[in-house]
Amino acid sequence: MAKTDLLRKSKEFQKVYRRGKRLRGNNYSLICLANKHETSRLGISVHGVKTAVRRNRIKRIIREFFRLRKNFISPPSDIVFAVRNKFSLNSLAEMNQSVSDMLRRRK
Repeated sequence: MAKTDLLRKSKEFQKVYRRGKRLRGNNYSLICLANKHETSRLGISVHGVKTAVRRNRIKRIIREFFRLRKNFISPPSDIVFAVRNKFSLNSLAEMNQSVSDMLRRRK
C-alpha cells in the first residue's frame, strides 16, 4: 500500500477517534471520519494482542481487505480499525462478511 493510503501520525488517529463515527463489530470497531482527500485512508490499532505473530496476521488481513475494497465507505474517509484482544477473524472472507453485516445493520 502507498503511504498516502495510510494514517501515519498520532494527530490523524486522534482526530478520527475524537470526531469519527464508531461502528461496532465482533471485538473490533470501525471509526470513520470524512476527509478531504480523493481516496479513503486506513489506520490500524491493535489492543491487547500479546503475540507479534497474531498481531501481524490481523494487520495483514485488514490491509488486504482495505486494498480490495478501498471504497466500501463513501464519501472518502479516514478509517481506523480498532481491534481488541478477542478478535477472531482469521481470513479475508470472514472479514468481508463481518464488515458487510455491520454496514448492513447500520443502514
